[in-house]
Amino acid sequence: MRIARVFPTWTNMSPSDDLAFFDVPGLFPPKDIDEVHISVVFTWDLDRAEVLAKEWSDIAPVKIGGPATGMRGEEFEPGKYIGHGNVITSRGCRNRQCVNFCKVPEREGNTRELQIRDGYNVLDDNLFQCSEKHIEAVFEMLSRQKERPAFSGGVETKVLTQHHIDLLIKSHLVNMYVAYDTPDDYAPLIRFKEMIAGTSLDHRWKIGCYCLIGYKGDTMEKAEKRLRRIMALNFQPFSMLYRDEKNTKQSKEWSRFQREWTNPIIVGSKFYSEKSPEV
Repeated sequence: MRIARVFPTWTNMSPSDDLAFFDVPGLFPPKDIDEVHISVVFTWDLDRAEVLAKEWSDIAPVKIGGPATGMRGEEFEPGKYIGHGNVITSRGCRNRQCVNFCKVPEREGNTRELQIRDGYNVLDDNLFQCSEKHIEAVFEMLSRQKERPAFSGGVETKVLTQHHIDLLIKSHLVNMYVAYDTPDDYAPLIRFKEMIAGTSLDHRWKIGCYCLIGYKGDTMEKAEKRLRRIMALNFQPFSMLYRDEKNTKQSKEWSRFQREWTNPIIVGSKFYSEKSPEV
């Protein structure tokens, strides 16, 4: 079955094969298409998805899906909706304290394990909530890949055990990301730093740290304190500016602040200019 996959927005994880599209069909539409799947990641792209659906409806029957629609993800198919190399081995999360800004529990429910497919960049919602058997099988899969693994989907430090740390060290990963979004995330981050002290993971900026900023009740002073705490732990801060479902524009000040704390050159200059970043 020939399926054209259409994406309202290109990202660095989008597929790049001949049946992946990011706009209307154009003057030379693909031939012999059986279905058109419009995959929507961001809620603010839903209106554009409807426009694309109308434009592609003359080519083949159209289906709209993806995380932004609230559709639950099923078994992962490599290269279909995200580029090859990226892999999802589980979906869902048992946490409920993040519901103000995370829709995973609502959309996917509790953590459930999928068939493990080959890939090297793990994008699971919360891999380390899975059974030990599944986790070990994922690392066994990663050990067979030519590329060194990455965990850019984010790892919840609170659930990590020493066994998990040992698996991460043994994997010779390129990098991994953790998170510090709310004050409750800080103590687990400190514990994680203590667990990896003196290991190959304890290398400047091998660990990246997502930091959600600009959500309700947040201030630039609070956000900067979180980001400087990340930097003081030798982790690379990566600020992510909160966007609601309607993509309401944040102030220019917040946008400028976010860019400043995402650019590795600017963040690096901050790191080297301050011998003891504020914690």
